Amino acid sequence: MGFVKTTQEIAAIQRVLKAPRFVGAEMLMIDFLTKPETVKEILPPGLEPTAEPMVTAMVGRWRSNCVADFTGGAIYVMARHKEIEAPYVLAMFMDQDSAIIFGRDLFGEAKKQAHTTLQRRGDFMHGYVERHGVRLIDIRATFTKDLGPATASGKNFNIKATPAANGEGCEDDPVLTLAEFDNHLKVRREGTGILKLGSTVHDPLGDLAIVKVVRANYIEGDLFTRCRAIARLDRKAYVPYLYGRLDDWSQLDTENV
Repeated sequence: MGFVKTTQEIAAIQRVLKAPRFVGAEMLMIDFLTKPETVKEILPPGLEPTAEPMVTAMVGRWRSNCVADFTGGAIYVMARHKEIEAPYVLAMFMDQDSAIIFGRDLFGEAKKQAHTTLQRRGDFMHGYVERHGVRLIDIRATFTKDLGPATASGKNFNIKATPAANGEGCEDDPVLTLAEFDNHLKVRREGTGILKLGSTVHDPLGDLAIVKVVRANYIEGDLFTRCRAIARLDRKAYVPYLYGRLDDWSQLDTENV
């Protein structure tokens, strides 16, 4: 009976849940500085700004051992929780529901469905994310510096939160998670680029002022992942951030138009 998994099926699923692998990754990124007051405003309770208001925009594509092939993009904001400094996933977009469900339910990633394109012509690359007919992330970069292969570690913060069944706030105290990555990179390139951010009523990425573009990066390789819960957050304090990461349901009323 497919609706009730056997002991063997559960073991196989949990092996994947505990050790997701995202291989053949191609990731185009731009790091930029925004306004310090913006970072202070958008970071939820439990996270604090770091010394620099650094933000990363990313567009990429991957294969995996858990959600098949997918493409997507994201916005990461540098943050701190106690002694840990890592990017916080402010917004994330994927083209496949399996990738959306997996990352949202397991890690707490703020994922939505969108269309992504990643193109390369020699040293030039162009990647973008579009949703509801609007280009939310648009990266154009030229790479002149080859950094060679390397192994590297990474991490990021996410928040697992569930809207209350009665429509008022959070069902429970949200969970702050830390995803950690062991990256085996075959290609690393650095260069310069241009970033444009757009907005819809559901995805206000354009609110992030691009004060200064710092660098463009491109990597190819395999990412080996694990995740753990590190803190509980106050459910009442998190409500504005919960609704901010979801679509604005009040703007999707087709009954009264």
